[in-house]
Amino acid sequence: MQGLLNDLRRTHYTKEVTPELKGEDVLIMGWVHEIRDLGGIIFVVIRDREGRIQITAPSKKVDAEILEDLRALRKESVVAIKGTVQEAGKAPNGVEIIPAEIYMLNLANQPLPMDPTEKVKAEIDTRLDSRFLDLRKANVSAIFKIKSRMFHTVRDFFYKNGFVEINTPKLVASATEGGTELFPITYFEKEAFLGQSPQLYKQIMMASGMDRVFEIGQIFRAEEHDTLRHLNEAVSIDMEASFMDDEDVMKILNDMIYQVIVDVNEDCSDELAILEHEMPIPEEPFAKVTYDEAVDIVNAKGVEMMWGEDLSRAAEKALGEEMDDFYFLTEWPSEIKPFYVMPNADDPVKSHAFDLMYKNLELSSGATRVHQYDVLVKQIEERGLNVNAFGSYLKAFEYGMPPHAGWGVGADRLTMVLTGVENIRETVLFPRDRHRLTP
Repeated sequence: MQGLLNDLRRTHYTKEVTPELKGEDVLIMGWVHEIRDLGGIIFVVIRDREGRIQITAPSKKVDAEILEDLRALRKESVVAIKGTVQEAGKAPNGVEIIPAEIYMLNLANQPLPMDPTEKVKAEIDTRLDSRFLDLRKANVSAIFKIKSRMFHTVRDFFYKNGFVEINTPKLVASATEGGTELFPITYFEKEAFLGQSPQLYKQIMMASGMDRVFEIGQIFRAEEHDTLRHLNEAVSIDMEASFMDDEDVMKILNDMIYQVIVDVNEDCSDELAILEHEMPIPEEPFAKVTYDEAVDIVNAKGVEMMWGEDLSRAAEKALGEEMDDFYFLTEWPSEIKPFYVMPNADDPVKSHAFDLMYKNLELSSGATRVHQYDVLVKQIEERGLNVNAFGSYLKAFEYGMPPHAGWGVGADRLTMVLTGVENIRETVLFPRDRHRLTP
C-alpha cells in the first residue's frame, strides 16, 4: 500500500552517496526537488536533510514501469528510491543513481503554495505562511543547523565550566523588570503574565547554593516593535553565578561567544558556504567602551544623544560605524537599568551593568546584581514599583543571598550574527511578532 514503510529503510543520506560507492545498490529517502523529462531520459533530483542527488533513468537501461512511476511523480512528494550508484561528473556529489525500485510514500498536492527551488522568489510573509515548505530550502535549513550547533556549544561550555541547567516558570504573578511590556493571561481566578525574563528566579537560585546556573528558554515581551530585530517571543540564554561580579561574567560571555564562533566555523562550513557568509574568529578580549565614551562617539557622528538616555537606533548605528566587531558597553547610568542592578559604590549614578554589542546590534545585557535586602527594597521603591508584588522574591534576600552577577543573550540575535541574515524572523522556526500568531 502506498505510504507504508514496511521493511524499507534508508541506507544512505544523499551526502553519503559518493563515487567510492560506484556499482553498489543504495536506498535513499526524501522529497522530489525537480523533474526533467527529456523523452528518452528522465532526471529527478531528490532532496533530503543533507543535500541532493540525481536519479537518472535512460529508457534503454530502465524498465518501462520505472519510467512510468517517475513520470507520475510530483514536486515535493516523498519517495524512497533504490538503485545503483554510478559516476556522473556534472551531477551533485559527482554521482547519480540508476533506479531499480520506486516507492511513493506520500504524493504532494499541486500547485505548491510557494516554490522551494526559489526559481520564483517569495516575500518573507508568503514564506512564513508556508513555513513547512520554506524550511525545505537549503539556505533556510542551513540557518537552523547553525543555530543547533550554537546551542550545542553553549550547553557544552556551561557544563564544562561548572554550571547547572535550570528551568524556570514562564507563568508569573508580576513583572520581572517593571514596566507595562507584559502579556496578561487568565490563570484560573487570577491574572498572571508570561515571563519577561528568568532573572528573578535565577537570583533565587543563588540563595540555594547551586552557585552557577544557566537556562535556555522562551521569554515574552509585549513590545509594539515592528522591526527587523525584535520579536514578542524569543529564546534567551541566561546565566547567573555566585561570588562573581560584572568583570567575571563578562569574561565568561566573551569566552562562550568565542567558542561558539570557533565551533560554527569548524562544524558548519557547508552551511556557511550555502549562506555565502563568513564569520571571522574575533580578536580577544573583546573591546570595552564606557557609556560616557559611547555618548561622545555618537554625538561626534552627528547623532544627538543626551547623557542618561538609552541608545536609540540611530545611536546604535553611529556606534556600530566606529566599533566593527564585538564589544562591551559598560558603566551604564543606574536610572535606566532594572532595580536589581548594582550601583557603583563610588559613583551611584553609574552602575555595574554592561551590554554586549556586535557592530550596531545589542546581543546581551548583564550586571553585578544587588544582593543586599535593604538596597534592593530601596531600588524597587525608587522605580515606583510595588514592593509587595515581589514578596516571594525578596524573601530569598533575607536569609543569605551571596554576591552574584549574570547576563542574558538573545539566542535569535546571536544567530543573526552567525548566519548574516538581517531579519530576526529568519532565525526562528515560527516567529511571533505583533502581526503573526500562526502558523
